[in-house]
Amino acid sequence: MKVVILAGGFGTRLSEETTIKPKPMVEIGGMPILWHIMKTYSYYGFNDFIICLGYKGYIVKEYFANYYLHKSDVTFDLANNNMHIHHNTAEPWKVTLIETGLNTMTGGRLLRARDYINNCTFMMTYGDGVSDVNINSLLLHHSATKQIATVTAVQPTGRFGALSIEKNNMVSSFKEKPSNDGNWVNAGFFVLEPEVFNYLEDDLTVFERKPLQTLAKEGQLKAFHHDGFWMPMDKLSDKVELEKMWYGNNAPWRIW
Repeated sequence: MKVVILAGGFGTRLSEETTIKPKPMVEIGGMPILWHIMKTYSYYGFNDFIICLGYKGYIVKEYFANYYLHKSDVTFDLANNNMHIHHNTAEPWKVTLIETGLNTMTGGRLLRARDYINNCTFMMTYGDGVSDVNINSLLLHHSATKQIATVTAVQPTGRFGALSIEKNNMVSSFKEKPSNDGNWVNAGFFVLEPEVFNYLEDDLTVFERKPLQTLAKEGQLKAFHHDGFWMPMDKLSDKVELEKMWYGNNAPWRIW
């Protein structure tokens, strides 16, 4: 099953880092947060990634093009103009990097990935949030509900898209970034059926607005409740906190 990661936003609230790199490439413990997210999926055996690029996408391309150099010992023979990789430790990943436009919205980025998904069930998440969500349990939940979309729901303080969830886990409404706290909110880590593309119109489609709101109204959006760890890297203080967890050997998302 393919995993789509949205990695094209400007990351303006993390401008201390994102003036020189896209937010998914901002590092936690010396590795991009994008890498941490991919390691979570890879732990459960999902290694086929589609990464939707936008702002400074060439940096992501250069990172994966030179992945061996980042992860392995290497000898450069300058006299003979060759390179030898020692002790290759690269992950078993297949990574498709697609240009989805500088100003394209989240739904538009997902729509541009359609041709790479092959009309199959797929997963999707954002390139700036880490979690210890159990991917296998998420997939089983989605399969059992038989809806078009499943969203992972968590309960942090407000500032994220809030979900109204009924007793049967059906999402009855979706509201983007309410001011009140204590709601179940959108943590990403979606499972989606290819029918979701029928709800995406063009580059300006914001996935968290009309598509998710319509899916909720039609009874096609269910929630997977996650009571464990989830944290987005939305601003510099979030990065600092995540780094403290990592270097303090207290990073709940490090399940690998």
